Amino acid sequence: QVQLVESGGGLVQPGGSLRLSCAASGSIFSINAMGWYRQAPGKQREFVATLTTGGPTHYADSVKGRFTISRDNAKNTAYLQMNSLKPEDTAVYFCNADVTSTARARFTSSGQGTQVTVSS
Repeated sequence: QVQLVESGGGLVQPGGSLRLSCAASGSIFSINAMGWYRQAPGKQREFVATLTTGGPTHYADSVKGRFTISRDNAKNTAYLQMNSLKPEDTAVYFCNADVTSTARARFTSSGQGTQVTVSS
């Protein structure tokens, strides 16, 4: 079993920055990819960014040039640096991880989410 815990959300003014963290723990053999999604009130969950181990990063067009995804492999932790935040970035941000467990089972795990509110 693998657990993901997000942190770093909060209230920020437009133009401000936040850094989200996602720590993975449990029976992890390897992490194949980690990513971020978000869900605004009344809207469907949408893709934000993903980082594949040994591969490229991908971003939603709406966040390109403003958000940066990164990972600390030693800590099994992913980060989302969010700059130039806009009110439309307000959402609950969820972390996903494509994991291979110590039992060699591969699955996707998701966290509980962290609230980001961009408002003056």
